[in-house]
Amino acid sequence: MRITTLIENRPGKTDSNLAAEWGLSLHIVFNGHEILFDTGLSGAFAKNAGHLSVNVASICAAVLSHFHYDHGGGIRRFLELNSGAKVYSGEAPNGDCFAKVFGFLKKYIGLDKALAKDFPDRFETVREPAEILPDVFLLPHILCSRSKPAGNKHLFLSRADTLVPDDFAHEIIMAIKENGKLVVFTGCSHNGILNMVDTVAAAFKGVPIKAVIGGFHLLAMPPFNFMAGSKREVQELAKAILDYPVEMTYTGHCTGANAFGVLKSVMGDRLIDIQTGSSFEV
Repeated sequence: MRITTLIENRPGKTDSNLAAEWGLSLHIVFNGHEILFDTGLSGAFAKNAGHLSVNVASICAAVLSHFHYDHGGGIRRFLELNSGAKVYSGEAPNGDCFAKVFGFLKKYIGLDKALAKDFPDRFETVREPAEILPDVFLLPHILCSRSKPAGNKHLFLSRADTLVPDDFAHEIIMAIKENGKLVVFTGCSHNGILNMVDTVAAAFKGVPIKAVIGGFHLLAMPPFNFMAGSKREVQELAKAILDYPVEMTYTGHCTGANAFGVLKSVMGDRLIDIQTGSSFEV
C-alpha cells in the first residue's frame, strides 16, 4: 500500500506549494481502494491533495481517529468535494472537547457541531470492531492496561459546565491487513501507542505488525515542543515498540521533534518521521 501525508505540522521539504498546519491527514491506496485517515485542521488537506495528484472525489472511505479539530477540521471540505464516501468514527465523546492552555485558558478543540445536521447521511458510528472495506478494520475499544500519554492532562470534556478528564473512548484504531501482516494507523494515540498495539495484537492473534503510523502525543502542550514525560520514559517506550516487534514505525504531528530524537536514538532505521507531502510504501 502507498501512504501520502496530505497534512502534517511541518511543510514538505521538496514542494513549496504544499500548506502545513497543526494536524494530520493521510491518504492510503490499498487493494484498489482509496482511504482518507483524518482531515487535518482545515480544508488545506484538499488543496495539498490536488498538488499531490490525489483526487478527493475518488476516496471511498474516510476515517476520523478521534473528535479533535486538528484531525477532523477538514471534514466539511471533504464532504463538499466527495459525494459518496462515508465518514467512519467511534462513538462521539460524552461532552465537548476542550483543552486548558497554560493551566487556565479554556479552548474548544472539538468538531464543527453543524456537520451531522448538514450531512445527516454521511456519518457512520463504529461501536464494535468492523471491517469497512475488505481487510480494512476499525477497532473502537482500546485496551488500556498500560499508561496513557502524560500530555493528556491538558485535555478535557465539558459536561454541564464542568471539565472532566477526557477518557478518549472516542478514539479508534484502523488496521489494514495485507500479505498476512498488519499496518496500524493511530491518529494521536491518546490512549497510548502501546495500548493501541496491544489492542491490535489481541484482535489479530499471531498476525505480525508490519508498520505503525501516526502521532504518539508525546508533547506536553501542543503546539509547543516541550516533551511530556522524561527522556528515560520515552526511551523505554521506544524499546517496548521494538520488543513487540513492530517492523517499522512512521510518526510525526503530536510526537514532537524532541521526543522523536529520543525515539530515534533507540529505534534507529526502524523509525521514520513523516511531514507534509511525504509519500511511502509499506
